[in-house]
Amino acid sequence: MEIFRAPRVTLLARPEFLEPAHLTVQWKGEASSGERLAEFAGRICYMSQHNPAQRSTADYLENIKKQGHGSVIEHAVYVLLIEGISRSCSHELVRHRAGFGYSQLSQRYVDESHAAFVVPPAILGDASLEAEWERQVGAAQDAYVRAVEALMQRYEWVSDKVHRRKMAREAARSVLPNATETKVVVSANARAWRTMLELRCGEGAELEIRRMAVACLRALQHEAPALFSDFAVYVGDDRQESARVAYHKV
Repeated sequence: MEIFRAPRVTLLARPEFLEPAHLTVQWKGEASSGERLAEFAGRICYMSQHNPAQRSTADYLENIKKQGHGSVIEHAVYVLLIEGISRSCSHELVRHRAGFGYSQLSQRYVDESHAAFVVPPAILGDASLEAEWERQVGAAQDAYVRAVEALMQRYEWVSDKVHRRKMAREAARSVLPNATETKVVVSANARAWRTMLELRCGEGAELEIRRMAVACLRALQHEAPALFSDFAVYVGDDRQESARVAYHKV
């Protein structure tokens, strides 16, 4: 039985900016393709490709965030693979709808006989709590395996083996706990990511999704620092990592 004690976030896709030859910008400084795309979108609004203020892309986007002109960063879409989060955490995540797309592991199709489980952050470091938690999730997994085996026998008259497995797994998954690990591909534009991060990185957020949001923030800051540079990670009063943002609801 695999146990996750932290999420794993992997960048899958980023924007590719193709600058039109007839509307070139006088770029300043280094920038990623997504950052260039956002700056280009902003400059097209005022036809300021000649860059009169001689701003770098980072400076330009800093002003965009400060002024709250978030529409221009909606063009930059980033896709993350998020693993090592629980089903309960994913239920919280998918409540973010505007600007987001999701593709999540299906417990109906995937055999969970060797499923992984996610330790809640609140019990990490307490040996007795972790041992009791592991006993409980192990018992649930055993119950799942027994249920699948019994249901496969019950529906042995179903000739289509694929359909029979689906029938067994969709019923047996009901005994699996919220701690069952899931994997989800998440796509969102930069503005939508910022909104989710502002809400879920704060100290008031549930601990597991806060941990996940901080991991997403780090991945996005590495890929497009100018779009997420005003987020700062710190350790909250509860000794868990949080993040605050300088420019709210861009």
